[in-house]
Amino acid sequence: MPAPATPKPGLSVFLPAYNDSGTIASLVITSLKTAERLTPDFEVIVVNDGSADSTAQIADELARTYPQVRVVHHEKNRGYGGALRSGFASATRDLIFYTDGDAQYDPAEMEALWAAFNDNVDLVNGYKISRSDPLHRIIIGRVYHHTVKILFGLRVRDVDCDFRLMRRAIFERVVLEKNSGVICLEMMKKIQDAGFRIAEVPVHHYHRAFGKSQFFNFRRLFKTGVDVMKLWYALVVRGEHRRQSAVAPAASAHLPPRSGDGV
Repeated sequence: MPAPATPKPGLSVFLPAYNDSGTIASLVITSLKTAERLTPDFEVIVVNDGSADSTAQIADELARTYPQVRVVHHEKNRGYGGALRSGFASATRDLIFYTDGDAQYDPAEMEALWAAFNDNVDLVNGYKISRSDPLHRIIIGRVYHHTVKILFGLRVRDVDCDFRLMRRAIFERVVLEKNSGVICLEMMKKIQDAGFRIAEVPVHHYHRAFGKSQFFNFRRLFKTGVDVMKLWYALVVRGEHRRQSAVAPAASAHLPPRSGDGV
Protein backbone atom coordinates (compact mmCIF):
# COMPACT_ATOMS: atom_id res chain seq x y z
CA MET A 1 0.00 0.00 0.00
CA PRO A 2 1.59 3.34 -1.04
CA ALA A 3 2.45 5.83 1.69
CA PRO A 4 0.05 8.79 1.92
CA ALA A 5 1.22 11.95 0.18
CA THR A 6 2.79 14.56 2.41
CA PRO A 7 0.39 17.50 2.77
CA LYS A 8 1.55 20.64 1.01
CA PRO A 9 2.33 23.57 3.31
CA GLY A 10 0.00 26.54 3.58
CA LEU A 11 1.02 29.74 1.81
CA SER A 12 0.42 33.39 2.66
CA VAL A 13 1.05 35.82 -0.20
CA PHE A 14 1.12 39.49 0.63
CA LEU A 15 1.49 42.56 -1.56
CA PRO A 16 2.49 45.90 -0.02
CA ALA A 17 0.76 48.61 -2.06
CA TYR A 18 1.05 52.40 -2.11
CA ASN A 19 -0.79 54.25 -4.90
CA ASP A 20 -0.75 51.09 -7.05
CA SER A 21 -4.32 51.28 -8.37
CA GLY A 22 -3.16 50.57 -11.92
CA THR A 23 -1.47 47.27 -11.06
CA ILE A 24 -2.86 45.80 -7.86
CA ALA A 25 -5.84 43.97 -9.40
CA SER A 26 -3.75 42.07 -11.95
CA LEU A 27 -1.15 41.21 -9.30
CA VAL A 28 -3.77 39.84 -6.91
CA ILE A 29 -5.39 37.71 -9.63
CA THR A 30 -2.02 36.37 -10.80
CA SER A 31 -1.08 35.61 -7.18
CA LEU A 32 -4.34 33.74 -6.64
CA LYS A 33 -3.93 31.62 -9.75
CA THR A 34 -0.28 30.85 -8.97
CA ALA A 35 -0.85 30.02 -5.30
CA GLU A 36 -3.72 27.73 -6.26
CA ARG A 37 -1.36 25.68 -8.43
CA LEU A 38 1.09 25.31 -5.55
CA THR A 39 -1.11 24.41 -2.59
CA PRO A 40 -4.80 24.09 -1.66
CA ASP A 41 -4.22 26.13 1.51
CA PHE A 42 -3.43 29.76 0.69
CA GLU A 43 -4.38 33.38 1.24
CA VAL A 44 -3.53 36.65 -0.53
CA ILE A 45 -3.20 39.81 1.55
CA VAL A 46 -3.04 43.36 0.21
CA VAL A 47 -1.38 45.81 2.59
CA ASN A 48 -2.70 49.21 1.55
CA ASP A 49 -0.18 51.63 3.04
CA GLY A 50 -2.32 54.77 3.18
CA SER A 51 -2.73 55.12 -0.59
CA ALA A 52 -4.18 58.41 -1.86
CA ASP A 53 -5.55 56.90 -5.09
CA SER A 54 -8.17 54.15 -5.55
CA THR A 55 -5.94 51.31 -4.35
CA ALA A 56 -8.04 50.83 -1.20
CA GLN A 57 -11.33 50.59 -3.09
CA ILE A 58 -9.94 48.16 -5.65
CA ALA A 59 -8.41 45.98 -2.93
CA ASP A 60 -11.70 45.90 -1.01
CA GLU A 61 -13.58 44.89 -4.16
CA LEU A 62 -11.09 42.07 -4.76
CA ALA A 63 -11.65 40.87 -1.19
CA ARG A 64 -15.42 40.83 -1.78
CA THR A 65 -14.95 38.88 -5.01
CA TYR A 66 -12.37 36.31 -3.90
CA PRO A 67 -12.74 34.61 -0.48
CA GLN A 68 -8.98 33.98 -0.24
CA VAL A 69 -8.21 37.73 -0.42
CA ARG A 70 -8.17 40.08 2.52
CA VAL A 71 -6.96 43.64 2.97
CA VAL A 72 -4.98 45.38 5.68
CA HIS A 73 -5.48 49.16 5.59
CA HIS A 74 -3.12 51.75 7.07
CA GLU A 75 -4.94 55.05 7.63
CA LYS A 76 -1.65 56.88 7.10
CA ASN A 77 1.40 55.91 5.08
CA ARG A 78 3.85 54.09 7.37
CA GLY A 79 6.62 53.58 4.82
CA TYR A 80 7.78 50.46 3.05
CA GLY A 81 9.11 48.88 6.23
CA GLY A 82 5.83 49.49 8.00
CA ALA A 83 3.94 47.82 5.16
CA LEU A 84 6.22 44.76 5.24
CA ARG A 85 5.91 44.44 9.00
CA SER A 86 2.12 44.50 8.71
CA GLY A 87 2.25 41.85 6.00
CA PHE A 88 4.41 39.50 8.04
CA ALA A 89 2.27 40.04 11.14
CA SER A 90 -0.95 39.38 9.20
CA ALA A 91 0.21 36.17 7.50
CA THR A 92 -1.28 32.99 9.00
CA ARG A 93 0.21 30.18 6.89
CA ASP A 94 3.52 28.37 7.39
CA LEU A 95 5.18 29.86 4.31
CA ILE A 96 5.14 33.54 3.34
CA PHE A 97 5.75 35.00 -0.10
CA TYR A 98 5.77 38.70 -0.80
CA THR A 99 6.46 41.07 -3.67
CA ASP A 100 5.64 44.70 -4.37
CA GLY A 101 2.34 46.04 -5.66
CA ASP A 102 3.94 48.04 -8.48
CA ALA A 103 4.25 45.01 -10.83
CA GLN A 104 8.00 45.23 -11.39
CA TYR A 105 8.04 41.53 -10.52
CA ASP A 106 5.69 38.82 -11.80
CA PRO A 107 4.00 36.86 -8.97
CA ALA A 108 3.77 33.85 -11.32
CA GLU A 109 7.51 33.40 -10.82
CA MET A 110 6.91 32.42 -7.20
CA GLU A 111 6.65 28.90 -8.69
CA ALA A 112 10.41 29.01 -9.26
CA LEU A 113 10.98 29.91 -5.60
CA TRP A 114 8.57 27.18 -4.49
CA ALA A 115 10.48 24.61 -6.56
CA ALA A 116 13.73 25.61 -4.81
CA PHE A 117 12.22 25.25 -1.33
CA ASN A 118 12.94 22.08 0.64
CA ASP A 119 13.63 20.82 4.16
CA ASN A 120 17.15 22.30 4.02
CA VAL A 121 16.03 25.82 3.06
CA ASP A 122 14.41 28.48 5.22
CA LEU A 123 14.26 31.34 2.72
CA VAL A 124 14.42 31.52 -1.07
CA ASN A 125 15.69 34.93 -2.16
CA GLY A 126 15.09 36.15 -5.69
CA TYR A 127 17.79 38.06 -7.53
CA LYS A 128 17.24 40.23 -10.58
CA ILE A 129 18.42 38.75 -13.89
CA SER A 130 18.76 42.34 -15.11
CA ARG A 131 17.33 45.56 -13.75
CA SER A 132 14.69 47.28 -15.91
CA ASP A 133 15.15 50.83 -14.67
CA PRO A 134 16.58 54.11 -15.97
CA LEU A 135 20.38 54.22 -16.05
CA HIS A 136 20.73 56.51 -13.01
CA ARG A 137 18.67 54.12 -10.89
CA ILE A 138 20.75 51.16 -12.06
CA ILE A 139 24.00 52.96 -11.12
CA ILE A 140 22.69 54.08 -7.72
CA GLY A 141 21.33 50.60 -7.07
CA ARG A 142 24.66 48.93 -7.84
CA VAL A 143 26.60 51.36 -5.65
CA TYR A 144 24.14 50.80 -2.81
CA HIS A 145 24.21 47.02 -3.20
CA HIS A 146 28.00 46.70 -3.18
CA THR A 147 28.37 49.19 -0.32
CA VAL A 148 25.92 47.49 2.04
CA LYS A 149 27.16 44.05 1.09
CA ILE A 150 30.64 45.02 2.32
CA LEU A 151 29.45 47.02 5.34
CA PHE A 152 27.12 44.29 6.62
CA GLY A 153 29.02 41.20 5.46
CA LEU A 154 26.07 39.95 3.43
CA ARG A 155 26.41 36.87 1.26
CA VAL A 156 23.19 37.16 -0.80
CA ARG A 157 23.44 38.28 -4.40
CA ASP A 158 20.62 40.83 -4.25
CA VAL A 159 19.68 42.49 -0.96
CA ASP A 160 16.86 44.59 -2.40
CA CYS A 161 15.07 42.11 -4.66
CA ASP A 162 11.63 42.18 -3.04
CA PHE A 163 10.64 38.72 -4.22
CA ARG A 164 11.00 36.25 -1.36
CA LEU A 165 9.53 33.00 -0.05
CA MET A 166 10.28 32.14 3.56
CA ARG A 167 9.22 30.18 6.60
CA ARG A 168 6.91 32.10 8.90
CA ALA A 169 8.79 30.56 11.84
CA ILE A 170 11.76 32.83 11.00
CA PHE A 171 9.94 35.63 12.78
CA GLU A 172 9.84 33.69 16.01
CA ARG A 173 13.55 34.60 16.23
CA VAL A 174 13.93 37.63 13.97
CA VAL A 175 12.30 40.88 15.09
CA LEU A 176 11.98 43.63 12.46
CA GLU A 177 11.86 47.25 13.61
CA LYS A 178 12.42 49.58 10.66
CA ASN A 179 9.64 51.45 8.87
CA SER A 180 11.77 52.74 6.01
CA GLY A 181 13.14 50.95 2.93
CA VAL A 182 16.21 49.78 4.86
CA ILE A 183 14.01 47.05 6.32
CA CYS A 184 15.22 44.72 3.53
CA LEU A 185 18.79 45.25 4.68
CA GLU A 186 17.76 44.78 8.32
CA MET A 187 15.83 41.62 7.48
CA MET A 188 18.53 39.91 5.43
CA LYS A 189 21.28 40.75 7.92
CA LYS A 190 19.27 39.42 10.87
CA ILE A 191 18.17 36.30 9.01
CA GLN A 192 21.73 35.54 7.87
CA ASP A 193 23.20 36.10 11.33
CA ALA A 194 20.52 33.90 12.93
CA GLY A 195 21.83 31.01 10.84
CA PHE A 196 18.82 30.47 8.60
CA ARG A 197 19.52 28.66 5.33
CA ILE A 198 19.11 30.74 2.17
CA ALA A 199 18.73 29.62 -1.44
CA GLU A 200 18.74 32.03 -4.40
CA VAL A 201 16.77 31.96 -7.66
CA PRO A 202 16.96 34.37 -10.64
CA VAL A 203 13.78 36.33 -11.43
CA HIS A 204 12.80 38.91 -14.02
CA HIS A 205 12.51 42.60 -13.23
CA TYR A 206 10.18 44.73 -15.35
CA HIS A 207 9.85 48.39 -16.23
CA ARG A 208 7.44 50.28 -13.99
CA ALA A 209 4.28 50.68 -16.07
CA PHE A 210 2.24 52.70 -13.56
CA GLY A 211 3.11 55.36 -11.00
CA LYS A 212 6.59 56.42 -9.99
CA SER A 213 9.19 55.44 -7.44
CA GLN A 214 8.95 57.14 -4.06
CA PHE A 215 12.64 56.55 -3.38
CA PHE A 216 14.81 58.23 -5.98
CA ASN A 217 15.12 61.86 -4.95
CA PHE A 218 17.93 63.58 -3.09
CA ARG A 219 16.08 63.95 0.22
CA ARG A 220 15.15 60.27 0.35
CA LEU A 221 18.60 59.15 -0.75
CA PHE A 222 20.19 61.23 2.01
CA LYS A 223 17.75 59.86 4.59
CA THR A 224 18.44 56.31 3.39
CA GLY A 225 22.18 56.90 3.80
CA VAL A 226 21.64 58.06 7.38
CA ASP A 227 19.35 55.09 8.10
CA VAL A 228 21.92 52.65 6.69
CA MET A 229 24.68 54.00 8.91
CA LYS A 230 22.42 53.88 11.99
CA LEU A 231 21.54 50.30 11.15
CA TRP A 232 25.22 49.42 10.60
CA TYR A 233 26.06 50.80 14.04
CA ALA A 234 23.20 48.87 15.66
CA LEU A 235 23.73 45.52 13.92
CA VAL A 236 27.44 45.38 13.07
CA VAL A 237 29.10 47.49 15.77
CA ARG A 238 26.75 46.81 18.70
CA GLY A 239 25.23 43.51 17.52
CA GLU A 240 21.90 44.43 19.08
CA HIS A 241 19.98 41.81 17.12
CA ARG A 242 22.04 39.01 18.64
CA ARG A 243 20.74 40.01 22.08
CA GLN A 244 17.22 40.30 20.68
CA SER A 245 17.29 36.76 19.32
CA ALA A 246 17.78 35.44 22.84
CA VAL A 247 14.40 36.86 23.90
CA ALA A 248 12.57 36.63 20.56
CA PRO A 249 10.85 33.29 21.35
CA ALA A 250 8.68 35.17 23.84
CA ALA A 251 7.62 37.51 21.03
CA SER A 252 6.37 34.55 19.00
CA ALA A 253 3.36 34.42 21.28
CA HIS A 254 2.11 37.49 19.41
CA LEU A 255 2.07 35.70 16.06
CA PRO A 256 -1.33 34.59 14.71
CA PRO A 257 -2.14 30.85 15.02
CA ARG A 258 -0.42 28.69 12.43
CA SER A 259 -2.51 27.14 9.68
CA GLY A 260 -1.69 24.08 7.63
CA ASP A 261 1.29 21.75 7.75
CA GLY A 262 4.91 22.79 7.66
CA VAL A 263 7.49 21.70 5.12
